[in-house]
Amino acid sequence: MADGIKKDEEFSGTKPVEERHRFNEANLDAWMREHVEGYAAPLTVLQFKGGQSNPTYRLDTPGRSYVMRRKPFGKLLPSAHAVDREFRVISALGEQGFPVARAYALCTDDAVIGAAFYIMSMERGRVFWNPALPALPAEMRPKIFRSKIETLVKLHMYDPEKIGLADFGKPGNYFARQVDRWTKQYRASETQYIPEVEKLIEWLPKTLPEQKRISIVHGDFRLDNMIFHVSEPQVIAVLDWELSTLGDPMADFTYLLMQWTMPGLHGADLKSQNIPSMEEAAQLYSNLTGTELPDLNWYFAYNLFRLVGITQGIAGRVRDGTAASAKALESAKRTAPLAKASWAHAQKVGAM
Repeated sequence: MADGIKKDEEFSGTKPVEERHRFNEANLDAWMREHVEGYAAPLTVLQFKGGQSNPTYRLDTPGRSYVMRRKPFGKLLPSAHAVDREFRVISALGEQGFPVARAYALCTDDAVIGAAFYIMSMERGRVFWNPALPALPAEMRPKIFRSKIETLVKLHMYDPEKIGLADFGKPGNYFARQVDRWTKQYRASETQYIPEVEKLIEWLPKTLPEQKRISIVHGDFRLDNMIFHVSEPQVIAVLDWELSTLGDPMADFTYLLMQWTMPGLHGADLKSQNIPSMEEAAQLYSNLTGTELPDLNWYFAYNLFRLVGITQGIAGRVRDGTAASAKALESAKRTAPLAKASWAHAQKVGAM
């Protein structure tokens, strides 16, 4: 239990703004006076510990607290760190009553703080980094998992056209676009030769599953990207919409199921910990959405390949000096093991 609590504390909370992530706070203050409804100085800025992608800050004022997400400074990969897309999707979902932070304002003028950014509400609650939920009583754990899955189902049941997001993604097969995207991201930040990646880059486009539904896809739907109510097992805000788009809901759903194959739940005695099995979680999603589930191994291979693209991108940012977290180097080292795990799933569905 102590390890789980320690991990939650290690990633949660704030710290003074790192030297490399500082910006002109007076400029931000002036901009917020003009663009954020109800804002009143003075302003105090802190940086959140978690996260390696878009640097995220806590902005405190006497009346309320806000969160700012901004693009990293420096050279970036094409299409990465799209804070404007994040702002658009949480604005649209917030209007539907989906659990997201309130979107206040977006700034695309780099002259203000040196990069594009947006301001949202600071949602107070609990963030769990350890999927085994060691700090919670046993009776609370299945309720947390249920709320997480019900929240994903709610997201996947929206008609994008009806909530103003008809053009939030490109037409055509989502997995085809994603495999192409993460192949390009991998190549753009490649730092080493990994044979399994080369095999996956060849195999995945040839074996794409048929897309049966289109929904809003979060892209990184996992436990530590949610804020839960301070005392109830209820998701009150889903965070980090950087990878969101329109696509195949099976991508989000199978990414969530990957949690059972990763450290934390993999190999754990789920029954004694009162945590649902992967099969139980899958059945709940299937029942709530009214969909039948296919063989999941292709999707697991794809999700791990996508993580390869992400961790390789982090490795590239470590090399270029733009990574936003001290944990970035640790993440970058996961690329080769993730590629091996991806290829193992591919082989279960016939890859040679």
